[in-house]
Parts: sequence; C-alpha cells; structure tokens
Amino acid sequence: MVGKRLDSTFHALADPTRRAMLARLAEGEKSVSELARGFAMSGTGAAKHLAVLEAAGLVRRRREARRSLCALDADPLAEAALWLRRWHRFESRSAARLRAMLDAAERIA
Repeated sequence: MVGKRLDSTFHALADPTRRAMLARLAEGEKSVSELARGFAMSGTGAAKHLAVLEAAGLVRRRREARRSLCALDADPLAEAALWLRRWHRFESRSAARLRAMLDAAERIA
C-alpha cells in the first residue's frame, strides 16, 4: 500500500503544473478556478490535474454552495521525503551543493 501511494505521489509531482498548483495550495485553501487561473489550459485540463493530485492524496476537495474548494494534504509529501532521506548517504557532492543552494533560496523566498 505504501509503495502504491509513493508511486502516486511521485507521479503527481512529476508535472510542473501540478507542482505549481500545490505551491498555491501551500498558501491556503483555493477554489478550482483560482488554482486553474494563469495556466494555458482548459477547465477540463485543470480538472484532470486536480484529479491526479486527489488520487495521490495531496489534495482534499470540499463543496461550499456552488464552489469546489481545495486544500493541501501534506502527509504524502512527508512520506516521500522520508523515503528520499534513506538515499541521502549516496548523494554526490554536487547534489549536496545544489541542495544547499535550494535551501538558501527557500529561506529567502
């Protein structure tokens, strides 16, 4: 079960549009139209991306009147991070430098 969920998480994270949607949800709950805004895609395309995120357990959706609201569920991300930490000892020096740069950039942002 954990392996399948991990597969779903990495599949969801493999797409830049879905990662951008997750970044928006990290700021708080958003409507489906707010999540789709700014992407060059149809509403159907946005719905397909959301379906992948929901299937991975990264997004919870609820109805409020006529609006569909989405929220981030970070549990699958924590599981993926735990899995990746197992491989940390194999990290190359250049990857370690890249990680340090990304961490520094994240602190600034």
